[in-house]
Amino acid sequence: MVLYLIKRILLIVPILLGITLISFVVINLAPGSPTDLQTMMNPEVGAAVREQLRAYYGLDKPLHIRYLIWLKRVAYLDFGKALDHRNVMDKIAERIPVTLAISGLSLLIILLVAVPIGVISAVREGSWLDRSITVVVFVGFAIPAFWLALLLMILFGVNLGWLPISGIHSLGYENLSTWNKLRDLTSHLILPVFVSAFGGLAGFSRYMRANMLEVIRQDYIVTARAKGLTGRVVIYRHALRNALLPLITILGLSVPGLIGGSVIFETIFAIPGMGQLYWQSVMSRDYMVIMGGLVVSAVLTLLGNLLADISYALVDPRIRLE
Repeated sequence: MVLYLIKRILLIVPILLGITLISFVVINLAPGSPTDLQTMMNPEVGAAVREQLRAYYGLDKPLHIRYLIWLKRVAYLDFGKALDHRNVMDKIAERIPVTLAISGLSLLIILLVAVPIGVISAVREGSWLDRSITVVVFVGFAIPAFWLALLLMILFGVNLGWLPISGIHSLGYENLSTWNKLRDLTSHLILPVFVSAFGGLAGFSRYMRANMLEVIRQDYIVTARAKGLTGRVVIYRHALRNALLPLITILGLSVPGLIGGSVIFETIFAIPGMGQLYWQSVMSRDYMVIMGGLVVSAVLTLLGNLLADISYALVDPRIRLE
């Protein structure tokens, strides 16, 4: 098991280097420059000033030199400075806890709800309950996240006034007691977390149903039933464990999707997270912030895959023995 983990961890380094190289080249070859937005609207700015700005941001050097300089700084967790002269690491450190909290809560809700729904739907295949769940799931697939967010904002925020519809804190949050701070934060996160989890809930429940249907038709499940084991033991002790294996892979791959999807609901709900920072950086062509965000997302994705591999080894002993 230890050797297996060491091999998986060592593979992260070359993969991360490849991701940073491709991302750096693609972003820097895109049309436009970070200095364009600072000079385009000012007719008094000449070519000399533009060149000075390019030299100030290090854009006058060859692409491979810029990449090596940037990579050396990243090794010390220094992503450089943004166009507003703030450290990129500081900006990411301010935003990433919010996005990780929302994504983590969404993933937890997805697991707690999707797995039981998928198991029940598979065990009672063809029943009215299975058909009802299927209808609800396909409705979940069809509803766009931004449209659902707007509907929930109108219903619970505008018409009923039950929940706030923007930000993560109310005015005067610092002056509230600990209990009231927790309640205020929870009320602000209910709608974003629900919107973030809704689409994944539909997909994961269908994956779980398909996996369970495949497993419960295997010969060893038939043998277990023939030995007189109860249905609960057969389903939850034997079938469920094997049905979770494909789901673990999907969970590892869903980490970048949750972070990337945060752009939608963080923009709609005005949440100061990584998604909103990505969007603002792309619009302003802030290369340093974009690359810093991509590195963080790549690291989280690789860690998600590593956790999936570890979970695989824990669930299936054959993997760690190999």
